[in-house]
Amino acid sequence: MTEKLFRPMRRRPWPERWLIRLLGAALAAGAYLLCLPWDLRNRPTAPEETTPVTVVGVLFLALALLLLAAYFGHWDDLGWPLLLVAAPPATLMHVSLRAHPGPDASLWPLAWGFFTLLIAAGVLVAAGVARAFRGEWAKEAEELTLTNPL
Repeated sequence: MTEKLFRPMRRRPWPERWLIRLLGAALAAGAYLLCLPWDLRNRPTAPEETTPVTVVGVLFLALALLLLAAYFGHWDDLGWPLLLVAAPPATLMHVSLRAHPGPDASLWPLAWGFFTLLIAAGVLVAAGVARAFRGEWAKEAEELTLTNPL
């Protein structure tokens, strides 16, 4: 089973390729929801609070997104990690920030833009680094596939 996960995407049938991509996007969205839980109810005690963000949650989210970006950067084309790994958390963050309207001069659009740029840059760097090791790991995966064709 694991040897199927460690093959280049271009050598897989298109249903398998798209299923893995959808699973990656769902994992990125799930990691965001799990690590940064958010409450859509406006609480009367703190209506300006959108998420109970913790440092541990942010670190786990960063680790999960970097691992997903490295996987898709290594086995797929370079543009896919941005779409699959960076876009779901950015979209969920946008929804979360829009759900809690602040005063007229709210800074949430700037915060959203900054964190989206930060996530996208991290994803691109992780995907690029993983892509640099593509040749070495691809040879090992090819040998494993040739010796164990399942």
